[in-house]
Amino acid sequence: MDERDTQLRECAERLALTLAQSGMQRTTARVMTALLFTQQETMTAADLCEELKISSGAVSGAVNQLIPTGMIERVPAPGSRRDHYRFREHAWATLMGNQNALLDSMWNAAAEGIKAAGHDSVAGRRLDEMQDFYGFMQREMAALIDKWRQRYDAGDR
Repeated sequence: MDERDTQLRECAERLALTLAQSGMQRTTARVMTALLFTQQETMTAADLCEELKISSGAVSGAVNQLIPTGMIERVPAPGSRRDHYRFREHAWATLMGNQNALLDSMWNAAAEGIKAAGHDSVAGRRLDEMQDFYGFMQREMAALIDKWRQRYDAGDR
């Protein structure tokens, strides 16, 4: 491994630690950052096992958690019988877009609470604030993601 690869691996491990401290499973964070920081277009499960010194079961579990989030994807590799994985293009926007489902759930929970408690009750006033906050975040998040995509696609960085 050359010096650049060593530096990239160290950066990946630092980010994985940050993600793990924020609640992501450590192995999942390490697999995600390995795919983010690799100089290869794709990596196989065997590549990830070798790079991270973890079992194939650990890689499989991490991949199964990351694919549904939109962070990584399984890609075809002509001539290879192995699954290949890569970090998805626009993964960060996809991840934030997926947060809209959570924001929607929180908004709906507040609406149900207001309906049950009444708008003018103590709980209703707190739930009204919650509903207003999550409604605002839903609208702004979608608009921000669209704005970022336009800016990024136009090359305005």
